[in-house]
Amino acid sequence: MTDTEHSISSPGSSAAQDRVELSISGMTCASCANRIEKRLNKLDGVTATVNYATEKAAVSYAEGIDPDDLVAQVEAAGYSATLPLKRPEAEATSAEAEETESLRQRVLISAALSLPVVLMAMIPALQFDNWQWLSLTLAAPVVVWGAYPFHHAAWTNLRHGTATMDTLISLGTLAAFGWSLYALFFGGAGEPGMKMAFQFTVERSSGADEIYLEVASAVTTFILAGRYFEARAKRRTGAALRTLLDLGAKDVVVLRNGAEERIAIDQLAVGDTFVARPGEKIATDGVITEGSSAVDASLLTGESVPIEVVPGDPVTGATVNAGGRLLIRATRVGADTQLAQIARLVTDAQTGKAQVQRLADRVSGVFVPIVIVLSLATLGYWLLTGAGAAAAFTAAVAVLIIACPCALGLATPVALMVGTGRGAQLGILIKGPEVLESTREVDTVVLDKTGTVTTGKMTLIEVVTEPGNDSGEVLRLVGALENASEHPIGRAIAVEALERSGDLTTVESFTNREGLGVEGVVEGHAVIAGRPALLGEWGLELSGHLQRAKEAAEQAGRTAVVAAWDGEVRAVFVVSDTVKPTSAEAIGQLKDLGLQPVLLTGDNERAARSVAAEVGIDEVIAEVLPADKVEVISRLQGEGRIVAMIGDGVNDAAALARADLGLSMGTGTDAAIEASDLTLVRGDLRSAPDAIRLARRTLSTIKGNLFWAFAYNIAALPLAAAGYLNPMIAGAAMAFSSVFVVSNSLRLRRFAPLHSEGSAT
Repeated sequence: MTDTEHSISSPGSSAAQDRVELSISGMTCASCANRIEKRLNKLDGVTATVNYATEKAAVSYAEGIDPDDLVAQVEAAGYSATLPLKRPEAEATSAEAEETESLRQRVLISAALSLPVVLMAMIPALQFDNWQWLSLTLAAPVVVWGAYPFHHAAWTNLRHGTATMDTLISLGTLAAFGWSLYALFFGGAGEPGMKMAFQFTVERSSGADEIYLEVASAVTTFILAGRYFEARAKRRTGAALRTLLDLGAKDVVVLRNGAEERIAIDQLAVGDTFVARPGEKIATDGVITEGSSAVDASLLTGESVPIEVVPGDPVTGATVNAGGRLLIRATRVGADTQLAQIARLVTDAQTGKAQVQRLADRVSGVFVPIVIVLSLATLGYWLLTGAGAAAAFTAAVAVLIIACPCALGLATPVALMVGTGRGAQLGILIKGPEVLESTREVDTVVLDKTGTVTTGKMTLIEVVTEPGNDSGEVLRLVGALENASEHPIGRAIAVEALERSGDLTTVESFTNREGLGVEGVVEGHAVIAGRPALLGEWGLELSGHLQRAKEAAEQAGRTAVVAAWDGEVRAVFVVSDTVKPTSAEAIGQLKDLGLQPVLLTGDNERAARSVAAEVGIDEVIAEVLPADKVEVISRLQGEGRIVAMIGDGVNDAAALARADLGLSMGTGTDAAIEASDLTLVRGDLRSAPDAIRLARRTLSTIKGNLFWAFAYNIAALPLAAAGYLNPMIAGAAMAFSSVFVVSNSLRLRRFAPLHSEGSAT
């Protein structure tokens, strides 16, 4: 992704712009979304993207524009819009459920009435005297009431001088019904004993004794059924986001004046201290002030192993307190919490459009008028060639019905909804649809070392003692000394000593020698720990045994701490930033995806080479200053590579933005997360290949959907115009195409991480 592209897509890139997400109702196809989008974008200072599948409009607007004016523009186009504050999520979900239930009722009643109409038309043996009048009685409610949503939308569009998919459906069904009325009342179709054979091909006749009630009713039923299954599937695709939003606690117990008080979650403020009892959800992001426990973050991150927490540790809202009672000071509430940010990222990704969808929108925008002209041309052609009114009418109606661009409008957004929703469940946040196209081309992945491939925390690897010294005793005394230090290397020794001993002696006369080490009295022993230079001040030297251990540690890129007391050098402590247990597996998976891994770090060459060898990376770029990381990415791009960057720190943010694809570890800084295209909520590097696989799978699904939609219309239109496609069959096929696209997209819900199954999915 170039700098220019990133400046457009990054939140906060336009400080003078506000953003609102409108809920749109009344859209029936991609043409509707395209029309609303064009109308909003005509306003000065407004940039809008309308998504048919999510029924949302993401609108950025300049200061001074009233959001109510945006709503008015949508309503002027013949649709309805509501601002988010005026339509709570629960109310919106309820409205969607009511709409789906209304569609279900129309489908069931229309199907019950249409079935006998179709059977009588198809089976001459069922055509008793005056059967055609019973057909009219049954079909009329279907065409008038069942198809009312299509007629209403078509009329609204007509008043605004436009045509959409509903125009095609309404024209087709009303034309079939109107022709049948003409044949029944003014032709010979109403006479007793009238018989009609069900035909698929063109035959020459006047059409005065032909009725198309089965076409009008069956097409209405098929398309209503398609709309119902589409609406139900769209609700399912948004389930992951609704699950995320429902994760949060609804109320919370706060401590006020020493007493516990239960309040609604929206009354909680930053700085409040609240209680999390065992088994309860943690109400919001905060820092533990009292108590220790294990926190289950699986619902949010997908990580199944609970995390041990103690006072001073941060915790995330919506995670579950699995152990003891905790007192937590709230640090972020409401829209600032990690949960809210995740939900916002998912929503933004679902609202955006990939380049392939913009092409589909442009096609669908001009498709309907072309189809109407094609239908009229088909009617005129067959009449002029003498095929007869019935044959001409059948072909023209079939053209109208088969051409409805439902599948085109659904191909991208539904797949995007399912893919991003599934990603959110797995702790993979895709920031926008354009990210999908980036993942296809990437061939090189640059990984920051500290915090990405490694844990980012110093850990005691080994204690090498002088003969005659007990390693446990050495660790206990030196650990007690280092426990008084704040240095990361000293903390690593202290933590290990605390874990092994359970308790550490308090140090006396502690002195921190800047750049050299620490000194103090522990249990009557004058203990020193640090660089050899510090020991040199005390006239102490390392034995050959300890000198070799120190050199071996440094050769491997690790840090050696020398310790002594009572005039003797006792041990060498080997400390290092350890490689994450899953990093080597993750690197192997990235290679399997055809990516060349490169380790990029500001650390020294030996430490970098050691880590690279441990995880299986051949190419290493070490001793790079933070400001130079962007230059390294640019250089690799200059070599013709398409580069992905994985990092977690503030010093990675610029490189993440410069890369063609930026992936940030969710355990990292806000700056890195903001600059990236994909966020991996967990600190597990295996999420990176999973994220790339999911993005590629989603893009493949989108392209497959679009191919089906285009191929379907291209193949079916000539058949319909040639008279070889009965309108009823055309209606069923059109409805099936939409259901197919949605069902194909829903397969993404079965996407699973490689490490959970051991094979690609």
